[in-house]
Amino acid sequence: MHTMTVMQRSVWALLLWPYLLTVSIPLDCKEEQGSLSRCPSISQEKLLDRVIHHAELIYRVSEESCSLFEDMFIPFPLRLQSNQAGYACITKALPIPSSKSEIQQISDKWLLHSVLMLVQSWIEPLVYLQTTLDRYDHAPDVLLNKTKWVSEKLVSLEQGVVVLIKKMLDEGTSATTYGEQGLFQYDVLPEMLESVMRDYTLLSCFKKDAHKMETFLKLLKCRQTDKYNCA
Repeated sequence: MHTMTVMQRSVWALLLWPYLLTVSIPLDCKEEQGSLSRCPSISQEKLLDRVIHHAELIYRVSEESCSLFEDMFIPFPLRLQSNQAGYACITKALPIPSSKSEIQQISDKWLLHSVLMLVQSWIEPLVYLQTTLDRYDHAPDVLLNKTKWVSEKLVSLEQGVVVLIKKMLDEGTSATTYGEQGLFQYDVLPEMLESVMRDYTLLSCFKKDAHKMETFLKLLKCRQTDKYNCA
């Protein structure tokens, strides 16, 4: 089977990156003054579609970033070690449903709050990840740009989910901020190998959680249109 080299992957990523930016539809929640006055004017259905589109793009780019990081910095034996060493994801302690039966049984309210928990829990770690990747000697610009792009889109996704909760559940979320619960802790200057493995774990865990966000939102969308046939 033909496999692409690191250089070929990087070239494809660079070629596709401008296209990805152009197809990204902004949530447009903020006015110039920073208020969330635009999203409430959008219909609930259209807002949910935009939020799902954001989540899809975030997951896709997180996959690309993780693969690029693996190719550049993680030899295959170390990938196996990371799977066996029990590196815990930072969101492991959150009360997020994981099995298919649990996900099917939870309410629309808990689906939305689960997405919000995941989004808010990753905002700070992704900012930290940008600073650590900047210290790598050979980190390609496309990886740095993707990480920055995902970090910015995650904040936009948070805004959209907050307004969606207001629209669908008629409740505010100003008192709930899951990213401030001390889930993420890090040393000032860890050993280089440890730092690389931790960054790889962050990217891998975020990819999994980004997929959860997309799955939960698509299930919510399905329930709005065909409540009894959503798998």
